[in-house]
Amino acid sequence: MFGRSRSWVGGQGKSKNIHSLDHLKYMYHVLTKNTTVTDHNRNLLVETIRSITEILIWGDQNDSSVFDFFLEKNMFAFFLNILRQKSGRYVCVQLLQTLNILFENISHETSLYYLLSNNHVNSIIVHKFDFSDEEIMAYYISFLKTLSLKLNNHTVHFFYNEHTNDFALYTEAIKFFNHPESMVRIAVRTITLNVYKVDNQHMLHYIRDKTAVPYFSNLVWFIGSHVIELDKCVQTDEEHKNKGKLSDLVAEHLDHLHYLNDILIINCEFLNDVLTDHLLNRLFLPLYVYSLVSQEQCEDRKINPQVSLYLLSQVFLIIHYQPLVNALADVILNGDLSVFSAQPEQNALKSSSSAGVRRFTKPAESLERSLEMSRQRGRKKVQKRPNYKNVGEEEEEEREKWRKGEHTSNK
Repeated sequence: MFGRSRSWVGGQGKSKNIHSLDHLKYMYHVLTKNTTVTDHNRNLLVETIRSITEILIWGDQNDSSVFDFFLEKNMFAFFLNILRQKSGRYVCVQLLQTLNILFENISHETSLYYLLSNNHVNSIIVHKFDFSDEEIMAYYISFLKTLSLKLNNHTVHFFYNEHTNDFALYTEAIKFFNHPESMVRIAVRTITLNVYKVDNQHMLHYIRDKTAVPYFSNLVWFIGSHVIELDKCVQTDEEHKNKGKLSDLVAEHLDHLHYLNDILIINCEFLNDVLTDHLLNRLFLPLYVYSLVSQEQCEDRKINPQVSLYLLSQVFLIIHYQPLVNALADVILNGDLSVFSAQPEQNALKSSSSAGVRRFTKPAESLERSLEMSRQRGRKKVQKRPNYKNVGEEEEEEREKWRKGEHTSNK
């Protein structure tokens, strides 16, 4: 009969003020007593995570000791532990939702550093969610988008590890560049633009060297495939019954062009070099311009000349990057067909594996496969991290000291 006046989580009474350090301590005890997710405590854990999120948002504005306690007890690890137990879509959805709300509402950089400091966020990013579930997919990509909005020169080091060449926020996001759901594709574009705008040379060089070629080559193939679908819609719709579909296809293509222009006007030179190379040699010249060549000279023409003219007009209206526009205009105005048979000269685009190729072709590997291969190659070399010894390094140092001591004593 006395049990009702005391909490079942260790005898501590529940704090009346839900926005307080005391209530966070109470929530911590709930987590410690419920480390394994069951059917009986699933709802309790979800509500606990929600409460913790509310307290952290309140603490960001009112009480810094809240984050001190959160970090001291490593409470983020409990979130990750719950996630790794494969406790069902309900818990996954609620966890992603609350994390998204948390990072959206944190305003102080110190609070953000607390949340990012133990690398748990990156562990959540690479967690194998069930992306066939539309709700999980929506909350996950929204979470990545929210995190990308927090990127700057001070926070980028929490996401990009130059010692191990890991940048999960970026590489996991771009895997969904061709997702069937348009809102997911739009979120991916926003994430990539937020990344490219961060003026961190180590990170940008990593993107250029490890991800730019596979991402841009697959992106260009996706855009070109979309153009071919648009062209088929025009050619087969003689009675104009598919106006709605055609309008959607045109709007999507214009979105692609605006996205490409948004990348180029950030004016990251070495990224622009790779993207310009792919756009000219894998899309605009072999697919758009080549389709303007007379019928008897272009057996492999992919799209109708009228469609090509319209698409090229949109390219010149939307894309403002001068080196790309000038190169494309030069080919069109000079009418030099040799560009379709001769190999382009090697130039500053040495980083691009597409140098020397001028045709609209599907990449040999999917983007996800290319990123995985690049990651494995990067891990073949043992990377040393600051303040951490590699396995066996300490023993080697002891042996070296012993040898030096022995050499000295012999003297």
